[in-house]
Amino acid sequence: MDVVAEVLEVSGVTGTIGARIEAGGTWALLNDDYPGAALHAITAGSAWLTRSGHEPLELLAGDVVLLAAGIPHTLGDDPRSLPVVCDPVALAEARRTGAAIRLGDGVPRTRAVTIQYDCDHTARTQLLFTLPELIHVRADAGAAGFDDTVRMLGRELADPQIASTAVLNSLVDVVMIQLLRAWLSTRPAEQRGTWLGMLDDPIVRRALEHLHADPARPWTTASLATAIAVSRATLSRRFPAAVGQSPGAYLTQWRMDLAAARLRRTRQSVESIAAAVGYQSVPAFSRAFTRSHGAAPGRYRSSATER
Repeated sequence: MDVVAEVLEVSGVTGTIGARIEAGGTWALLNDDYPGAALHAITAGSAWLTRSGHEPLELLAGDVVLLAAGIPHTLGDDPRSLPVVCDPVALAEARRTGAAIRLGDGVPRTRAVTIQYDCDHTARTQLLFTLPELIHVRADAGAAGFDDTVRMLGRELADPQIASTAVLNSLVDVVMIQLLRAWLSTRPAEQRGTWLGMLDDPIVRRALEHLHADPARPWTTASLATAIAVSRATLSRRFPAAVGQSPGAYLTQWRMDLAAARLRRTRQSVESIAAAVGYQSVPAFSRAFTRSHGAAPGRYRSSATER
């Protein structure tokens, strides 16, 4: 059971190309209008990333950095360079077509690709929002294939071929996965107490795999501990330490996220959705869903359809 892939799918994490930058001389670009997380991949040259309250960070060719949603930041040739004001119409057109945004007063020496990642903000089991404010993966991090993917992304944007849209849609998903793999391989302290904390604990990981494989089963902490051959006390101690909540609380949250996804994406009846996530009583399911998402299942489905 690939729980990471399932959470990415249910929480609706998607990526879109934000911009392709070619810059030289003195240049700087302020990034403060992204609805989700912003990923920058330096495909040639170098750049400085600055953000309020932090030391400037130099990015070299092959480096990739991911910034959380709502973090204004600037990319430029020097931390002291002032950002330019881009023509919003030209910027939107460049993002739509994949054309390069030309910056600076010299021959382009720095090339970068920006990807925007967002998700369903109503999903409570989140991966994107549990990440730290900044993740920096250096070119020499040794992540197998990561640099190849970044270069392929740059080439596909620079020279579109047939079905380029399909290729790019796949590549932006691959970039996110490879970024997480490279970052998690360093066992960062920031992952502890978050959903990703389970990856560092084999007992918790096995427990989550069982919950995801059969969410309708009437799991208890004791039955889950038996299924993975550990004591109830061990699971009760290690699950909250890794994930940040008890097995029961996590299961309820995951059931509600699964139900919300089905309400948005299918025409299944509320009765069948309730049964699929472990509720034989529709009123009990409706009460749990309303507590979780702030609206009854029928109203939530209607609102999602209108959006």
